Amino acid sequence: MTALTEYQRLECPGLWREGADSQRREVIVAFGDASLIFRETPSERALTHWSLPAVVRVNPGVMPAVYSPDPASGEEIEIDDETMIAAISKVHAIIARRRPRPGRLRGALLLAVAGALAAAVLFWLPGALIAHTAKVLPSATRAAIGRAILADVERLTGRPCAAPDGTAALAQLSDRLLKGGGGGIVILPEALKGAIHLPGNFVAVGRPLIEDHDTPEVIAGYVLAETVRAAAHDPLEDALRYAGLRAAVHLLTTGSPPDGAFAGYGQRLLTAPPAPVPTDALIRRFEETGVGASAYAYAVDKTGETTLGLIEADPFAKEPPPAPLMSDADWVTLQGICGG
Repeated sequence: MTALTEYQRLECPGLWREGADSQRREVIVAFGDASLIFRETPSERALTHWSLPAVVRVNPGVMPAVYSPDPASGEEIEIDDETMIAAISKVHAIIARRRPRPGRLRGALLLAVAGALAAAVLFWLPGALIAHTAKVLPSATRAAIGRAILADVERLTGRPCAAPDGTAALAQLSDRLLKGGGGGIVILPEALKGAIHLPGNFVAVGRPLIEDHDTPEVIAGYVLAETVRAAAHDPLEDALRYAGLRAAVHLLTTGSPPDGAFAGYGQRLLTAPPAPVPTDALIRRFEETGVGASAYAYAVDKTGETTLGLIEADPFAKEPPPAPLMSDADWVTLQGICGG
């Protein structure tokens, strides 16, 4: 089953009791694709999740509502948010309507349902759970996963360049180009010519982008292209698909991935061809950040033939941006961040 569209972002407070002998604790209850997810407050660490079809209301008609995945276990959640209660009731009503009715073809229907459920478990459920996990993880966990993947990338590229004179200029560039806070741009000394996006709003950039070009608009263009790719497809979801279903379940229940979950993923990132970027979306990012597009377009294709759309739609082709991307002095220090 899938959660109802109108409730996809529904959250409310609740009082959760893990067992009959446990104390109640305040949690955040989130209405997920196929489950109720409980997160700790204020850290938002995932505590557990219940399958929506298995949730039972143990006190019908009484407020606040009390639900349990298994009344005999003593585990319960107390909810007084009417919208959340209505959402759970609506899901149960849909499940009841879809329940097969006995008849002349009962055996065949049961076999068909069993086959469909088996197919869902084998094919749909893993992907749905991984996608759901990527959506609900808090920003701190996303950043921690990004750093873990960056550590795996560093096995092949070496540690990020960090000459003192260039770090301030790089931080300035990150603030200008990356939306959403956290993360930042890192310059890798080897094995990367372009740029890659990591979970947690990290963009790793190859050393040639600052040393082989005369203008910072080139590295800016590569970073902006990565932000467009990340907006179209969450890099965390790709990383979790690599780590597998077991790692996703571990993340949901403990708040952290198992050791070694992303081992080898760095090589895949470095060797995978970049996904195409829609020209219109990329031009909007150039315009929003006050960066000219032509330098990047010619860096991607010296002839300009395959990037003609970017060149013709450059928002600053006729007049410069309101504010320069960085001063000449800052650009020179940034070019030296890898120590010559």
